[in-house]
Order: sequence, then C-alpha cells, then structure tokens
Amino acid sequence: MNNKLNKLQMEIDKIKQKITEQQAKLRELEQQKTEIENTEIVELVRSMKMNTGELSIFLKAYREKNDAPILMPTTQEDNDHEEN
Repeated sequence: MNNKLNKLQMEIDKIKQKITEQQAKLRELEQQKTEIENTEIVELVRSMKMNTGELSIFLKAYREKNDAPILMPTTQEDNDHEEN
C-alpha cells in the first residue's frame, strides 16, 4: 500500500476506536440516568406513604382512566411548605 492509503487507514481505525469508546460512554451515561430516574420514582412513591398494595391499586386506576393527571394535585398547604 502507498503512504497516503496507510495514513487514511490509520485515521479510519483511530476514528472507529473513538466511536466505540463514545458508544460505551453513552451507554454508561444512559444507565446512570435510568438509575437516577428510578431513585426519583422510589422517593416520590415513598413520599406518598403508599404501601405496595396501594401503589398497585393507584397505578391500575390510572391506567384505566387515561385522562387522570400524572401527578396528584398539590394543596395550598403543600405549596406553602415548599416555599419555606
């Protein structure tokens, strides 16, 4: 092979390696994001002080009623507490 072709092949190999590394990094970041989202969900459920049976009933009712709000409405008292 000539010199130009060798240089191009080396550059291609280098870029392929960087792509592989970036894909691995992306997978790791996506996993971290999922773990954080899961933690937030668990914290939300715990803050509602629901046991697993109550949570199951709530989720089934939500699924059956498509227009149910995603989050339970907050009261003025909740808003006042969050501001302090």
